[in-house]
Amino acid sequence: MSEILGMGGAPANGGGSAIKDVTIETFEQEVLAASMTVPVIVDFWAEWCGPCKTLGPMLERAVMATNGKVQMVKIDIDKNQMLASQMRIQSVPTVYGFFQGRPVDGFQGAIPESEIKQFIERLVQAAAGAPGANGPEEDYVAIGQEAYDNGDPTTAAQYFAHAAQQDNENVDALAGLARCYLALGNAEQARQTIAMVPEAKKNDPALDGVKAALSIAEGHQGGEDLDTLKAKVEANPADLDAQFALAGGFLGAGAMEPAIDTLLDIIERDRTWNDEAARKKLLTVFEALGHAHPATAAGRRRLSSILFS
Repeated sequence: MSEILGMGGAPANGGGSAIKDVTIETFEQEVLAASMTVPVIVDFWAEWCGPCKTLGPMLERAVMATNGKVQMVKIDIDKNQMLASQMRIQSVPTVYGFFQGRPVDGFQGAIPESEIKQFIERLVQAAAGAPGANGPEEDYVAIGQEAYDNGDPTTAAQYFAHAAQQDNENVDALAGLARCYLALGNAEQARQTIAMVPEAKKNDPALDGVKAALSIAEGHQGGEDLDTLKAKVEANPADLDAQFALAGGFLGAGAMEPAIDTLLDIIERDRTWNDEAARKKLLTVFEALGHAHPATAAGRRRLSSILFS
């Protein structure tokens, strides 16, 4: 899971400090992951910036006064130019407030201490009553599922992996991570992730969908490689046997969305081909992915359009 997380090294100012120096290597851990349970203020500054030297100490005092309700990190843009570019920092000081992995508030330039207190109070209020008090891994799973449902398995995998690191017996996290690996075309990694589930939880309903998807993928492994299958279809697009074999190749690679598109192409050409083999296989894929998956929703819409056109 470490390759999914891409976490960096230890905090610059010690694990117990509410204010830390952060680099691109530690940004994910000290900002994105940390903000899952407590708001994190990110102060982008520079040594040559006069207003930064005024604003920074005021921010630090206000954060310390919250007694841990808010944390703060400082990022020197000259030493972290790539990170500043990724965050689209145009001038300093620029301050963002992160909560649950997302920027939720911010401002540019030096502002009065009264406005700093208002800014921090908004962050505290945003966190009040938010999910996370009963365990950050629950938030990681929820946000991971949201990202997955929105068609972003890469981001989803990061959150599922965080949750699994917090609790290596969290079946929802492991099942979600395995689904992400399948969506990213890595059936073998998905299988290894499912194998991490404790024996006593192997029959948990959360695993049903990903097991079905993995079964489909493994059932189509061992045939011709994808390049060969694609070449056959390109040579003769009307060869539905070749298209069905290509769909099987995609499934064997865990690439569900291209498989869905290929099966739909077959149905569009001939709805009843081979005793509706393409439609039956497609419905199995939908079941494996789950009704909430965006590929299922999009595939069902296109299927309905084909069948009722």
